[in-house]
Amino acid sequence: MALDYDRMRAAMVEAQIRRRGIGDPRVLAALARVPRHEFVPENLRAMAYDDTPLPIGGGQTISQPYMVALMTEALGLQGGEKVLEVGTGSGYQAAVLAELGCHVISVERDPDLAEQAARRLERLGYDVRVVVGDGTLGVPEEAPFQAILVTAGAPRVPPSLEAQLHPEGGVLVIPVGDRGVQELLRLTRWGGRVLREGLGGCRFVPLVGKEGW
Repeated sequence: MALDYDRMRAAMVEAQIRRRGIGDPRVLAALARVPRHEFVPENLRAMAYDDTPLPIGGGQTISQPYMVALMTEALGLQGGEKVLEVGTGSGYQAAVLAELGCHVISVERDPDLAEQAARRLERLGYDVRVVVGDGTLGVPEEAPFQAILVTAGAPRVPPSLEAQLHPEGGVLVIPVGDRGVQELLRLTRWGGRVLREGLGGCRFVPLVGKEGW
């Protein structure tokens, strides 16, 4: 019997996201539109809308839906912002950002994952620029960014990413800690000052690069 992905997606948004405190209507609507099953391996599609991360190859995962929603909401996006995503993975988070009307540049260190994600995003109609490179160094030629989202756990906040934030309210959301457990941080830059907030515990794959692990 064919899976009813629309029903599964609606149930995911209601049970896993709205009921757990995500209240931004634009974020909820974006997650209700993006077909998450298209971003996981075919043999895992029955689990695509479960409240869990899933392997996508190359030692990487697609984050659980709630964490995607939490990190996206923390950016406070209104649409039209230039956003840098570090860690393209399957492309799911980039698709959510694009659904919010942002100009998305996504960096992935694994060339195979980057190519697959770029093809998938294009096929699904998402205008995302996927770049192969060391995400810990950002994309300086495109800076400043109104928002930066890092989808892997870092030992510290990479100075290059902090420097590429827009000086008037640029927001960086990043997991920071050890290789097993991190704290999700939100940094907001105002000129030479950076406000740092903790958003709770999380677990991500390691952020590998010159300014990561």
